[in-house]
Amino acid sequence: MTARDQSPGGSWKGICSTKFRETLLTIDGNLGVQDVEVLKFLCQDFLSHRKLGECQSAWELFDQLLIEEQLCEEDPFLLAELLYTSRQKSLLKYLGYTKERVQQLLPARRRISLFRNLLYELSEGIDSEHLKRMIFLQREVVPKTEMTSLSFLAHLEKKDRIGEDNLTTLENLCQNVAPNLLKNIDKYKREKTSQAVIPPRNQKMELLNQEEEQLKPVSQFNGMLEAAVYRMDRKHRGYCVIVNNHSFISLADRNGTHKDAEQLFYIFQWLGFTVQVYQNVTERHLEDILQEYKSHPGHADGDCFVFCVLTHGKLGAVYSSDEALIPIRRIVSHFTAQQCPGLADKPKLFFIQACQGEHIQIPVSIVPDALNPEHASPPAWEVNLQDSIPNEADFLLGLATVPGYVSFRHVLKGSWYIQSLCNHLKNLVPRREDILSILTAVNNDVSQQADRLGKKKQMPQPAFTLRKKLVFPIPKEAFVS
Repeated sequence: MTARDQSPGGSWKGICSTKFRETLLTIDGNLGVQDVEVLKFLCQDFLSHRKLGECQSAWELFDQLLIEEQLCEEDPFLLAELLYTSRQKSLLKYLGYTKERVQQLLPARRRISLFRNLLYELSEGIDSEHLKRMIFLQREVVPKTEMTSLSFLAHLEKKDRIGEDNLTTLENLCQNVAPNLLKNIDKYKREKTSQAVIPPRNQKMELLNQEEEQLKPVSQFNGMLEAAVYRMDRKHRGYCVIVNNHSFISLADRNGTHKDAEQLFYIFQWLGFTVQVYQNVTERHLEDILQEYKSHPGHADGDCFVFCVLTHGKLGAVYSSDEALIPIRRIVSHFTAQQCPGLADKPKLFFIQACQGEHIQIPVSIVPDALNPEHASPPAWEVNLQDSIPNEADFLLGLATVPGYVSFRHVLKGSWYIQSLCNHLKNLVPRREDILSILTAVNNDVSQQADRLGKKKQMPQPAFTLRKKLVFPIPKEAFVS
């Protein structure tokens, strides 16, 4: 169980109802040979080339996705995304989706990589004459066999001529043969390092917020002690970045992580944040993201900053999708007052869903004659956790588990920690609880959960240098997911 969060939900291995398989056969009956090839291409990041090669029909492809637990009856969104991306939107109805619903869910639940989308879009724009000329330019690596535009691009990728961070060959081909396709590559570059547009604020809500601020501290804190509280009345709440790593080179896929990303997206958007989700982030891409938000001009008008990482991990570090081990402190240190002046004196929250070691916590009986914790020396892991955040004010680091131990994730429902965090934010923010009180409730909730056999437990822990209470303003609208 080294370096990965565990999945106590068990293995489904393609188990689903007859009704759902009938639905898959109905979808299969509406797809032609070329449609199947497109779906196989889009699934290259989910299934091995050998298994894809064995699939001659759509139902065989769906069966492999079920076996590999990439697709399940309870959550068929991957198939909905595949149909939406491959221009088969009329088939979404069989899964209970509409194109509008898929569009709404994509920012938080996207599984098909931006690069895979780019190649498919390019293949749609490469006609037969374009293809002949591109093959001519790449004759030294392309075999003399009949090819489609899709198989041509797939071959270049297989030969490492093109990749998500290696676009030179692709740009040269388009420049020489089909310059109109360069706009697709430019769009991909923008999306890859994109920043979300700040959603428009309702002016009436702004006036209500201002009126509420004028009544502080009496009405806002509703009887709480008058304590220093972080300001939450600037032009916008701030940015929330979610790094969601599902697929890796050799580590196990993190099935169920999309549930965590989805819930985080909705919760922080509900709280007023501008949310951006990044899928399967490599070490290089993570550094680009950190550099972008470190120098983001929007921090000047924001109240707060949130950074969430969903991935595998080890003690004090997390894995990128290309399996580079990145110290948590390296991530957090980009946002010190010196490195990021726009966030000086503002709360900076980091939530990490990842294992922090190999040990498994087991239940223990509560005994009344335990050593008095007030006189006990702090354990080594507690010191290590505090070392993960900079030695300056206004930071909070929430780890799914105490250092040295594994964390758990249900393959369908998401992780214990993130799901509890989202539920408690949803329930306790309207009660004007501060963030540390909310995390205390999360600790209590997660610590009482266990796997099906009752043999595995988990204990989250925050570390912080907050100087004031952090109380999120109550959203004017009810939470909707």
